[in-house]
This record gives sequence, C-alpha cells and structure tokens, in this order.
Amino acid sequence: MIKRNYIVGIDVGTAEVRVGLGEPRPDGTVNIIGLGLNPSDGVRKGVIVDLDKTVESIVAAIEEAERMAGVKIDSAFLGLKGLNMELINNRGVVAVTAEDREIREDDLERVMQAAKVVALPMDREIVDIIPREYIVDGFEGIRDPVGMLGVRLEVDALVVSSLITSLHNLLRCVNRAGITINGLVLQAMANSEIYLSPDERDLGVFLVDIGSGTTEIAFFQHGKLQKMKVAPVGGDHITTDLAAGLRINHFKAEELKKEYGTVLLSTADSEPKIEITTVGSNELRLVSERELTAYIEPRVNEIFQIIKEEMTKMGWPYLPPAGVVLHGGVSAMKGFVDASRHFFESDQVRLAEFETVGIQNPTYSTVVGLLYYVQRYQPRMFIQERVKQTKKRGPGLWQSLKDWIADIID
Repeated sequence: MIKRNYIVGIDVGTAEVRVGLGEPRPDGTVNIIGLGLNPSDGVRKGVIVDLDKTVESIVAAIEEAERMAGVKIDSAFLGLKGLNMELINNRGVVAVTAEDREIREDDLERVMQAAKVVALPMDREIVDIIPREYIVDGFEGIRDPVGMLGVRLEVDALVVSSLITSLHNLLRCVNRAGITINGLVLQAMANSEIYLSPDERDLGVFLVDIGSGTTEIAFFQHGKLQKMKVAPVGGDHITTDLAAGLRINHFKAEELKKEYGTVLLSTADSEPKIEITTVGSNELRLVSERELTAYIEPRVNEIFQIIKEEMTKMGWPYLPPAGVVLHGGVSAMKGFVDASRHFFESDQVRLAEFETVGIQNPTYSTVVGLLYYVQRYQPRMFIQERVKQTKKRGPGLWQSLKDWIADIID
C-alpha cells in the first residue's frame, strides 16, 4: 500500500460504524478517498454493550476504507456522541510572557490549560476544550490572538467532559482494533461543519440529530456551540413499535420503516398491499401504509415533544431566529419535515442537505464532517492516559510466534 498524507475519522454509532479517509487540500477542503461502513452489533442507545462485537465492526469498516483508498490506517480521530457528555462554561487567564508582549502559540497553550482547571466528579474526565472567544487586555470577541500585543490573555471556553467508563470502553474498542486515537471530536461540532451555514450558527439555530438509539439537540449561536442535550430515544423505538404491533421480527420492521414509513396519517395510503409474515406463522398477510403510520406517528410526535422540552430547558420556548435543522435516518421518512413544521408551528424547520464532492449518501455525513472539522481546527487529545492496546488487528505469524515464546518465558 502507498503512503500518503491523510486524515481518518471514525464514527461508532448505534446502527453502524462509519470510517472516512481523506486528503487535506490547501484550500481547507478534504478530498475523500476512502469510506467504510459496517453494522454496529455491539452498541445500544449509544452505549457499548459488547466489546468484541464492537471491535469486529470497527475492524470491518476500517478494512473497507483501506481497500477503497489503498492505504493502511493506523491512527484516526474519533467522533463522540453527546450521550454522557456534559458542557461546562469556564475561563482561563494567563499573563503574556514575551518581553515584546506579542502573543504566541505557547500562550494559547497555557491559557487553554488554565481553562481546564474545573471541579469535576470522580467519574468524569475532560475530553475537549472548545474556545468560544479570546479576550486580550479586556477587549472581547477575538478569534485568533496570535501575533497581537497584550499583557493579559483570557479565553472563554466550553469544557467537554464525559463519563470515564463509557468513554474508555469506546477508546478500548478502537485501540483493540489496532488504531491509535489522535483526538476526540464532538459529533455535533462535526455535523455543524456540513449542515449549518455561518449565518445560521451566528443567529442561533438548533441542530437536531435523530439517530437510531438517541436524539441529539445542539444549540449554536454567535458562531459557537452553546448547549447540548441527548435523549435516549430514536429510530429504533419506531422499529420496536412496528415489530410489536404487527408481530414481525425487528429486521423486517426496519425494512418496512425505511421503504414504506410515513409520518402523517392523513397522507398515508389505506390500500392493503404490503406483504408481511407474522412471527410464528408462515402465512402472508397484507397491511397498508396507514396501518404502519398508526404506529409511527405517535412515536414521532413523542420525539418532537422531547425535543421541544429540551429546547425550552435551554431557554428557547420558541424557535431561535435560524430555526431548526433536522438530520439523521429518521428525518428522511416521508412527511417528516411537514409533521415537524406542524408540530413546532413554524416554517423555520428544514431538512439538512448533504452533498460533497463525489458523495451524496447522507449516511457518511458525520464522518465527512469530522474530517472537515479536523482539517480546520486540528483538535488535540486531552485524555491524560490513553487506553493501552490489548489486541492488534490481524497479527502476522511471526508476531504470534514471538508472543507465544514470550508467554512461555514469563
């Protein structure tokens, strides 16, 4: 395999593991050269429940991306779901040390380290620090202070922490797949690179990701992520309702949801023409779109209600100026946008549009957004101690023999 300058992103979701590999361009964009996708069997509602199955899914997705790109992947940036994440507003303050009072990169490093000084429970750990703005000698709103003159440098930052157990289980899985983690990126930040315009992020907008196991509600304003909340409800709950109501297996219910699912009962076809086979019987029976929608619509309205409640808790009982941008697998269902506009009583609700060079499939949107985020911001690894790799991907015969001899000697 050939060696290139590339960046890799990994998205471990409830339904699928996605891997993206791209080459950074001088203009700030990314040339996508490899993509990998594999069902995620070891994750439920955003939480790892089976380490071995999750490792297998990650390895399969990585190998697919490697075959497409013709390169070997040994390190990657990892996307983090908002579940178990907590955002804390904090400030860091340092004195500029250079004799000429010019602010340099090491001053930025020190002020970011100062922003890390925050009281956390024993079961939480800092995973990222997102600078909102820098303040130089009391002057606010500065995005990049390097090269400026000043005596006192401050940063208004968003400190992201996670539950240690869930985070390190994820890190362990990626490490066991033979991958070194270069940095961690909140998926809300990655998605905003793809789905939100600068004007939307400035005015105020909710970016809502309705996934398989969770729904992530992120609020952006003044160009930055302000607040975020994740609810443990998503598309899998709709699938479960269909499976129980129609007495069919989960896989068939998922197929029906994707192919025939519609959100509005008033627009659903009432003609029975969809074939299903109930559990415990080999006889076919016909159901209509309307019968499917009778199970889908109530659950979707429940998801809307949860979203609205979380928006209200964030201080927005009404929609912000730029409204709501919806994405995720569930949002692609027929009638979803119309139903959401009716529920929120506003036209300021739109479906996220994803299209980058050579890729039209929104399945890869998060991992592509992750690559763009890395290209733009170069996030660092804040975890103090990485999880040691306990398993290498595909060890050769010679390595296996050395390990066996070492075990005998020990």
